[in-house]
Amino acid sequence: MSFGAAIKSVFSQYVGFSGRARRSEYWWFTLFTFLVSIAAAILDSALGLTFEGSSTGFIGLVASLALVLPGLAVAVRRLHDTDRTGWWLLIGLVPLVGAIVLIVFFVSDSTPGANRFGPSPKG
Repeated sequence: MSFGAAIKSVFSQYVGFSGRARRSEYWWFTLFTFLVSIAAAILDSALGLTFEGSSTGFIGLVASLALVLPGLAVAVRRLHDTDRTGWWLLIGLVPLVGAIVLIVFFVSDSTPGANRFGPSPKG
């Protein structure tokens, strides 16, 4: 899946928490989110829109709010692709260990064929 196709796919399923997402879709969207946050920080700094005592500004806040739901949805669909429920996202609340476990889940290969969350997005 290409960068543009992944972004289009995530935004077409803006709050779609059912189904499965391939690794490429998840990681391309993660890169997109990172690039948007950098661009928002640069714009906030250039336009003087940062909040007092913070490096975050108005544009960054709006961008974060716009990307949080599709980010959660694609993460849940990625977990579904590895045959895990979306509730596994809560393990990210455990300091350090939770983030490591989630990264391992996100880089894991898809379960072959259909699983309880739907058909394989590879085929």
